[in-house]
Amino acid sequence: MRQTAPVRLTDFWERMEEVFGAQYAHSWAHDMVLPPLGCTVDQAIAAGVDTKDVWRAVCATTDVPGTLT
Repeated sequence: MRQTAPVRLTDFWERMEEVFGAQYAHSWAHDMVLPPLGCTVDQAIAAGVDTKDVWRAVCATTDVPGTLT
């Protein structure tokens, strides 16, 4: 089984800002409940959920281009 590197928090926010824009990314992360996680991005990160899993939940909830996943 191949292991993948974790998504660093700075990389995660760069991806979020690329998808949603610098201002809206943080608002979206605060307000949008991600069905795969049952919480918001901010709540998931605060709870210690791996940013890779949070990013995958963002991708599952939105139409993120395949080049960003």
